[in-house]
Amino acid sequence: MDQAKLEKLKAAAAANRIGGKGTVRRKVVRKTKPSGAQDDKKLQGALKKLNVQPIPGVEEVNMFREDGNVLHFTAPKVHAAVTANTFAIYGAGQVKELTELVPGILNQLGPDSLASLRKLAESYQAIQAGQQKVSGAEEDDDDEVPDLVENFEAAADSKVAALD
Repeated sequence: MDQAKLEKLKAAAAANRIGGKGTVRRKVVRKTKPSGAQDDKKLQGALKKLNVQPIPGVEEVNMFREDGNVLHFTAPKVHAAVTANTFAIYGAGQVKELTELVPGILNQLGPDSLASLRKLAESYQAIQAGQQKVSGAEEDDDDEVPDLVENFEAAADSKVAALD
């Protein structure tokens, strides 16, 4: 073998060596897996201990919060352990206002949510009435502007004549 090639190979081998003489040469650096996958495995293990069963055919899930907003899941994966009264919902949830979902969720509302919906409707009507009063006040301002003098050109001519 050529001496120059041998020196070149030794230099390349020394560049790849991590440890001292006699250690294994590593060419690929191992990357750790993201922790999200590990959390999901732990969650799956905990749910398996509860003996949950998947519930197919769930189109949406709405969770009503105390502040009046709704946590809305579209096409979630739902698992349930009926004996333990435990439900697990997977999916991307969005916090939405109750007014955004009103037509579709009326049958899901309980007595507490219906009361909050009534309060929300009353406050909405009050806001609408306030906006109508503001627009009505603007129209009244137009009525307070005095009308122009009928013959304003003659008045202007008389002022010009007075200045001459």
